[in-house]
Amino acid sequence: MVLPLARRHGWDEAKAFTKAVADGLVAAEPDRYTSNMSKARRKGKIFVDYLRNGRSATAISPYSTRSRAGAYVATPVSWPQLARLTDARPATIEDAKKLLQADPWPDYDKVKQTLPLDRLAKIKR
Repeated sequence: MVLPLARRHGWDEAKAFTKAVADGLVAAEPDRYTSNMSKARRKGKIFVDYLRNGRSATAISPYSTRSRAGAYVATPVSWPQLARLTDARPATIEDAKKLLQADPWPDYDKVKQTLPLDRLAKIKR
């Protein structure tokens, strides 16, 4: 998931916020979500990777091919597209061509939201 934010928060705040979200998901549905990086421990679960929010963290950019057999593509999807996906298999270059017919995030650059850090502080208590 990508969350557009106004340039108001630092790396530490963003990472703390996303860790709290990940911890909340895992606590609410431990059989469905995990924030543990170990592939063995996340098998059959949705991996909530809050660690991509660190200053030195890396991530693949949208529409980039992965360096794996088949040249799968990292494709952003809209909420309606996500609802239509039947599995989490990687997108091929041909899939990406179809997905590119519509901008999945047409108003991304117009969003000026901030993190609710005051709520996060209350949750941590």
